[in-house]
Amino acid sequence: MLIKNISLLAGLNPGGLTRRRGSEMSELPSIAGAWLRIAPDGTVDSYGPMDSLPETSEAEETTDAAGGIVIPAFCDSHSHIVYAGSRHGEFVDKIHGLSYEQIAANGGGILNSADRLHETSEDDLFAQSLERAREVMMKGTACLEIKSGYGLTLPDELKMLRVIARIAQVLPLTVRATFLGAHAVGRAYAGRQGEYVSHIINDMLPAVAAEGLADFVDVFCDRGFFTTDETARIIEAAARYGIRPKIHANELDFSGGVQTGVRHGALSTDHLERIGDEEISLLAQSDTVATMLPGASFFLGMPYGPARRAIDAGATVALASDYNPGSSPSGDMRTVWALGCIKMKLTPEEALNAVTINGAAAMDLGASHGSIAAGRKANLIITRPMQALAQIPYQYTTPWISELIINGKRMMAVCPRAVDIAP
Repeated sequence: MLIKNISLLAGLNPGGLTRRRGSEMSELPSIAGAWLRIAPDGTVDSYGPMDSLPETSEAEETTDAAGGIVIPAFCDSHSHIVYAGSRHGEFVDKIHGLSYEQIAANGGGILNSADRLHETSEDDLFAQSLERAREVMMKGTACLEIKSGYGLTLPDELKMLRVIARIAQVLPLTVRATFLGAHAVGRAYAGRQGEYVSHIINDMLPAVAAEGLADFVDVFCDRGFFTTDETARIIEAAARYGIRPKIHANELDFSGGVQTGVRHGALSTDHLERIGDEEISLLAQSDTVATMLPGASFFLGMPYGPARRAIDAGATVALASDYNPGSSPSGDMRTVWALGCIKMKLTPEEALNAVTINGAAAMDLGASHGSIAAGRKANLIITRPMQALAQIPYQYTTPWISELIINGKRMMAVCPRAVDIAP
């Protein structure tokens, strides 16, 4: 396939980077007035300015971007889209002033989702979750991490992970599965948190590993959830099966989760609404991606993660959706990009790198996804006609995607272009 008449081809990666760190995040190599060719294997073949447009054969498909911008498709490195039902009742509780922790103490939150999931068959759970996965794909996400963690029993955690595997088989998305049995303490272990941690280590992890269902392990290391010692025990046990860690950290308090994650080589520490100079310095000196979730901050009214300070210190910052039923019921990564600019004071270029190449790095996919370079996955968004990159997060609710290309194949047209509509 050849795409021509691109107003701006942005997110090029001529140096073969697998992430952008610190000041590199402000760099967004681009070509104004460009073409791009996709190889038969679904990777990027070549690109250049329009005055070097190559000849095409009759067998080659040609797409006219008609003045649209082309960027890498989004890489969402933190989501919980496999869940049952809805928690809109808690939405109303929040309007009435209840906090996230108060709702959890009243039997809501994660345990509420676990109860619903337990009562839902695998097929029904798959049908509900597939609809959400398809939705985020058509909004521009081509690479998606999905966590378990609403099961909290061995059978239900396995059910969730099998649903994630089924989604990966059905959709063209690149999917990474994360085992999050340590999302909360299951009801059967109420008051016996230490025993639940042992259950995760001795029973859940071996079963997950035996079926090859998880790429990563995660732990909610925060006040009122799992301690740093418990977190270390779980991720050390997972390492024996070759399963790498990604840590929920510092959402509710200065929990020590960042320190634990960095010490154990976590791919990312996620949330980070409450981190200070010590945590920022550690992240800047490590290869652990600082993943922040502005959708949760927006929905819950919490502080936004200090992405500006982390970038200025030299860290690798990613932004992700945290799509889940309780604290961020949206997987729209264009909105995440916009929140990164509006609320976290990132430039459009920095925020785009955070939702593409650095999101890929947080899933250990930075060598193949999240940027445009020869040999990398041709996962691309073609926008409606636009003159400047900043228009995308600036006009954050205006329909903007003209075409979505995943693995080199055109998905259905998302928005009609003006040139396609008869006068």
